[in-house]
Amino acid sequence: MDTTALLTIRELRVRAVHVPMPLPLRTSSGTIQIAPLALIDLLTEQGVTGHTYLFCYTPLVLKPVVQLLENLSPLIQGDPVAPLALERKLQGMFRLLGLKGVTGMALAGIDMAAWDAQARAQGLPLARLLGADRDRVPAYNSCGLGMIGSHDAPVEAEHLLVHGFEAIKVRLGYVEARTDVEVVWAVRRAIGERVALMADYNQILSVAEAVRRTDALQDEDLHWVEEPTLADDFSGHAQIRSQTRIPVQMGENWWGTHDMAKSLAAGASDLGMPDAMKIGGVSGWQRAAALAEAAGMPLSSHLFPEVSAHLLAATPTAHWLEYVDWANPVLRSPLRIELGQAVVSDRPGTGIEWDEDAVAQYLVD
Repeated sequence: MDTTALLTIRELRVRAVHVPMPLPLRTSSGTIQIAPLALIDLLTEQGVTGHTYLFCYTPLVLKPVVQLLENLSPLIQGDPVAPLALERKLQGMFRLLGLKGVTGMALAGIDMAAWDAQARAQGLPLARLLGADRDRVPAYNSCGLGMIGSHDAPVEAEHLLVHGFEAIKVRLGYVEARTDVEVVWAVRRAIGERVALMADYNQILSVAEAVRRTDALQDEDLHWVEEPTLADDFSGHAQIRSQTRIPVQMGENWWGTHDMAKSLAAGASDLGMPDAMKIGGVSGWQRAAALAEAAGMPLSSHLFPEVSAHLLAATPTAHWLEYVDWANPVLRSPLRIELGQAVVSDRPGTGIEWDEDAVAQYLVD
């Protein structure tokens, strides 16, 4: 029975967990050893509950995100579970403050949980609710291959090819440019020519240095080079793009589609990879997908593979899903990978359900 029209919000339940990462990720911006997650349950008066989580990058941000979501709970109590109406209401509350950072994260979490609840109420996977019929999307393994040097990187790269992955990502930005080349060469030698290899600089380079380093990597068969300079420097990325044959990828730090539109107007990248949390949840992603289709831009995802699989299934220019297993320990049924493809869950909603025993183990105040 379709109960979507009847759903009203009872409350938000939010819990903070620190989940250990199997492969700590060392990037040019620092090392991530635990996944600080805000687990969100949107409870309705009709007994349907929407689930999602936010990845907060650092434990320093986890508590403020949880607190803001708890503050918002009474303000949406009794509201219909209508994501676009909720978005308008909540954005109105924060118009003077702005919709980036912690605020944007919290609003996206509510949006994703609301869409999950709607899909569950209709008994449909989110992808089906969004009009898609794809049940698989290509995925690359992004679980490791941090900045661990040319000696250890090949071993880890081979490990990431389990489950039939045909694409992986390496992090770059070593002190010496030649080390970047050595690492890429060593990884390529280990994985062979058929595996797609992406590279991510995590914003560490100046524009001039990015031009120099991408020039040195021209012949290393990279599928893309990601965020070589500051994420909000769209003109800088456009300059880099104009001087390299390697496709330039960016988008994980687009805070909403206004950022994306500015990036597209500047010609900042060949490829886009919105982050479900930063782009504005499911609602924001749908707007991003429309912009990408109009621009003819291939669109990949950043993190949040469980919901991103559904979003990419409904994206006309879908490219790659970034697979990470960081939330797996607290999920009852983690996203399945088969022959390098993410299997879009056929359960109602996004398929996210909590393993409550694990949640209790990793719970933090």
